Amino acid sequence: MARPVSLRPQLRIVLLLLLPLPLLLGAGDPLLTEGRLTNNCIQARRKCQASATCSAAYQHLDSCIYSANTSSLSEEQSIPAACLQAAQQLKNSSLMGCTCHRRMKNQATCLNIYWAVHPARSLGDYELDISPYEDAVTSKPWKMNLGKLNMLKPDSDLCLKFAMLCTLNDKCDRLRKAYGEACSGPRCQRQVCLGQLRTFFEKAAEHHAQGLLLCPCAPADRSCGDRRRNTIAPGCALPAAAPNCLQLRRVCVSDPLCRSRLVDFQTHCHPMDLLGTCATEQSRCLRAYMGLIGTAMTPNFVSNLNASVALSCTCRGSGNLQEECERLEGSFSRNPCLMEAIAAKMRFHNQLFSQDWADSTFSVIERQEKSLALRPHPWVSSLFSCTLTFILQLSL
Repeated sequence: MARPVSLRPQLRIVLLLLLPLPLLLGAGDPLLTEGRLTNNCIQARRKCQASATCSAAYQHLDSCIYSANTSSLSEEQSIPAACLQAAQQLKNSSLMGCTCHRRMKNQATCLNIYWAVHPARSLGDYELDISPYEDAVTSKPWKMNLGKLNMLKPDSDLCLKFAMLCTLNDKCDRLRKAYGEACSGPRCQRQVCLGQLRTFFEKAAEHHAQGLLLCPCAPADRSCGDRRRNTIAPGCALPAAAPNCLQLRRVCVSDPLCRSRLVDFQTHCHPMDLLGTCATEQSRCLRAYMGLIGTAMTPNFVSNLNASVALSCTCRGSGNLQEECERLEGSFSRNPCLMEAIAAKMRFHNQLFSQDWADSTFSVIERQEKSLALRPHPWVSSLFSCTLTFILQLSL
């Protein structure tokens, strides 16, 4: 009669140590795990500097003076041959595939590295536009408590309700007050205001920021529309006199952050064909659109009566570049992908506050998000399976 298989003492210890590992990894913050595995440009530069050939090519490319202040960004840019040669030498390095995160530390440094190694990309050509931001959509659990809105009148407009939800959240309230103070008053400094706006839309929870910006208003509700439009503080964040749209784009391209946000918008909100088929899903388009707020290309609602958006610029005086200017302006005001993404989010926000749907919706959303947050990553399951198989084989 065969004896029962028993694990040796050493193997028992190994098994006890390894079995909790997948559980601990799976319960961690998916954003942190994802960040460790992503090839961001700062990490890629460190790898490049470890190679003498790569480091020399990067240093030469980084020293190249590249100006985006051309008369037309759709024309071929003049780039020194030595710079192009250095870029060619880096073609197979980790730098060419590196990306950045919207909320990462040292984002400006990361974006500077990205554009240093991609000097030949033309901003006006959609086929060459590749967003420097990692193409990942992650979400966090909803933590908005509709029950706390009982202090408001039942017929209060939804923009007021979302403003109240932000006020009831310490982080959202603190960030909103910061840009409210920076963007108001007769001595408002526009750059300070824009910086605080960027901070709000980068650091506030996405559902709070989208609620404030994309709250639905009844067509005749001017006060609701006014509150929605003033989320971006038009009195200070937008230029007093509308510049030419092409000039506005030149200013944007001269700043790596603004250029990155504009390319990100073109990547995710651009119709791919005449039928209006959109490049990516609506969540990415909205995120890219909101990423422009606080830059030179800050868009806003046109009026208090509708949900149309536009840049604060004009195409007057564009000369023979009139068509190009109108195409740029229309990528906001006549963009079917952006318009439908905004409309869909407003419909969703309207449903959240319907009497019969609100409570159940938030409980379902929270359960779904918590389930996703606790679900182990595929590679964790594989690691667990391989480890267990290995231990069992050793025990035989």
